[in-house]
Amino acid sequence: MKMRLPILQFWRAVRWSYWFVPSLMAIGAILLGATAIWLDTTPAGELFEKLSWYQKSKPEGARSVLSAIAGSMITVAGVVFSITIVAISYAATQYGPRILTNFMSDRGNQVTLGTFIATFLYSLMVLRTIYDGDTIFVPQLAVFLAMVFAACSIAVLIYFVHHVPESIHVNHVAARIGRRLVRAMGKTFPAGSDHLPDDDDKPLPDFDSEIERFLGRGDDVAAVRAQESGYIQAMDIDELVETACRHDLVVCLLRTPGDFVYSGRPYALAAPADRVSEDADRALRHCYSVGNLRTPFQDLHFLIDELVDIAARAMSSGVNDPFTARTCIDWLAAGAAEMAGREAASRYRLDAEGVLRVIMPEVTFGDVMQRGFGAVRSYVAHDLIAADHTIVMLASLSGRCRTGDQLQCVRYQVDGLMELAKDKLAAEEFARLDANARDCRRAIGRALDRRADAAA
Repeated sequence: MKMRLPILQFWRAVRWSYWFVPSLMAIGAILLGATAIWLDTTPAGELFEKLSWYQKSKPEGARSVLSAIAGSMITVAGVVFSITIVAISYAATQYGPRILTNFMSDRGNQVTLGTFIATFLYSLMVLRTIYDGDTIFVPQLAVFLAMVFAACSIAVLIYFVHHVPESIHVNHVAARIGRRLVRAMGKTFPAGSDHLPDDDDKPLPDFDSEIERFLGRGDDVAAVRAQESGYIQAMDIDELVETACRHDLVVCLLRTPGDFVYSGRPYALAAPADRVSEDADRALRHCYSVGNLRTPFQDLHFLIDELVDIAARAMSSGVNDPFTARTCIDWLAAGAAEMAGREAASRYRLDAEGVLRVIMPEVTFGDVMQRGFGAVRSYVAHDLIAADHTIVMLASLSGRCRTGDQLQCVRYQVDGLMELAKDKLAAEEFARLDANARDCRRAIGRALDRRADAAA
């Protein structure tokens, strides 16, 4: 069986870890140091010493320079690490623990730490080769490169001082999450799906009825159960289709990335049961990756939850920051608008011969709206600034809706927010909010009328 998913998950975990980039830079510094020292023993080193603008270093001077560089670099590396920990602690307190992944994977922090560690190791590599006994050897090229790296380190330190406060600014935090959400919407719901549409000439069975059939006929269906507990981080759909085709199965997925499973909880149902051998069960289980943390790679809800978490903390009684909540609502609307403007991919996956192999859980526009706006409305309903902006963004979102069902979902969120705000806002504030809500409902009504006229 192919091992694409485990390898891909391992590569993602390593690539986004805090230690990966600094480790690569440290190894590169050691190799570069050895190469520079070797070049100093070749004619290239002699040519460098003959440059008119370069003043050769003596052994004692070279040792002093390299010792100063190495000592200062390791000191600054410790300071950089400490500042990063403080920034992470602040982010976890202000924005929630889910945001930690974003800061740990920040390339700016990783490159900064790696620069100082690499310069330190490079200086040590060169320092050990200087001697002034019977024969004097000073690797002039290598010493010059150490001074260049020290100058680059100063530039990186200046960048780091600018980058840290910028990276923990709430607008930048929300923007990083929001842009990732918009990109994820584009990948999950591409324009022009290559899967079989629901209104094909030969319609496939309804998703809900398929699940009911599977659950109601236990003798015909085998459950593919988890053998470890944790969050589903990813699943390999192509491998699921190939496995189902290889064993001539139809697989109905019950869990998707972001769901929690415990040992014995079913991932999926496969039919017919008599074809679900031990090898088939193992192959289907290996199409899932389970870990301790939710990840944003295939989990749209994780990104939405991050924005909701920030908005909820901003609207807590101890903070009461409606403008941070507005920023999160803006990006929730951007993600929903991206989804509204695209065609939903079919929940059915076919093999190369057009045979149904996998039935996916459906992700609807209403689910996304409820996960985002439905979750955040209870936090913004007591504040006029945040609630009014939510109504404004919902009205704007209605202009991107392509179907009547999407417009009904938007109107449902408006009605839900107004129902909560009625009991939490003062009469004057609620009257102002209600006026905007009525305008939004009228705009949605006109859009529904236009679609009804077009259909007629």
